[in-house]
Amino acid sequence: MLIGHDGPWSEWIKATEQERVHHAWMLTGSRGIGKMRFAMRAALNLVADGNAPAGDHPHPDILILRNLPKDEKEVRKREEGKPYESRRSISVDQIRQMQRRLTTRPTLGDRRAIIVDAADDLEKSAANALLKSLEEPPEGSKFLLVTHRPAKLLPTIRSRCRVLRFASVPNAEMRRFLAERVENADEGTIEAAITAASGSPGAALDFVKRDLAPMAMLMRNIVGTGDRDFALRGSLAEAIGARPDRERLHAALDLARAILSARLSDEDAVADAADVTRMIEAHSALVRLGNEAPTFNYDPAMLVMEIGTLLASAAPLRERIDA
Repeated sequence: MLIGHDGPWSEWIKATEQERVHHAWMLTGSRGIGKMRFAMRAALNLVADGNAPAGDHPHPDILILRNLPKDEKEVRKREEGKPYESRRSISVDQIRQMQRRLTTRPTLGDRRAIIVDAADDLEKSAANALLKSLEEPPEGSKFLLVTHRPAKLLPTIRSRCRVLRFASVPNAEMRRFLAERVENADEGTIEAAITAASGSPGAALDFVKRDLAPMAMLMRNIVGTGDRDFALRGSLAEAIGARPDRERLHAALDLARAILSARLSDEDAVADAADVTRMIEAHSALVRLGNEAPTFNYDPAMLVMEIGTLLASAAPLRERIDA
């Protein structure tokens, strides 16, 4: 089921109806918007030809490269169907293993699809190795690169890809999506999730499942008052948790950016150009922090404090003076 992406799907179908299908595609848009789900459906459309395996069995001609579990303990969790912590990057060994597969013929047909989720997480050596496959793609091999931050990819990789852009999902479709997947959630939580997710169904669902409403309220209060005595930032650290996993930290960063974006669009929250400048600067800093966080080994407590401090810096100056 694709939520709100009829445009990209129509573009994909039109392209696959041509005699020659472009060998590399870059699926761009915000995290959680449905790009991986689209990639799987597109890959099946490309390779199945009526030969798709029954049930939940994976198709042998669809190769998926994603972050592996970080150690043996996390491997066991994955095997048991439990949530697990993954490595920070996709390694060159994974790319080389995929390339060895490409030296053989597809199993069921004459096409093979390779999905990289997310291409943003490729190690430098892995990106260079993938580039070689994009430069000289084996016959019948098509690449689908899922990316949340395309600027992180090598320009030479971007130049070889046809781009499919995924827009934000309208609120009405977000409500239907959440209604189908969330039981017993109150209307206030649903609306808060939709606002915080900025058109990303996955982010909205994560908001509800991770109970991010208290965190969102604290972030909005920090942006509103400046948190001169650091009390709200202390409460924010408690809401995020003493030992948050990487996914929860990512969710906190995404939430902080979404809250600033929503505030920038709220005319009542913006008094003058100085307010706009502070919010834009804080938002840009949060984007940089989000880009650096997967690569640098930040201390979680320091990262949480930096998120709170950037939000406080976006508060109206008059509120910080009066506090």
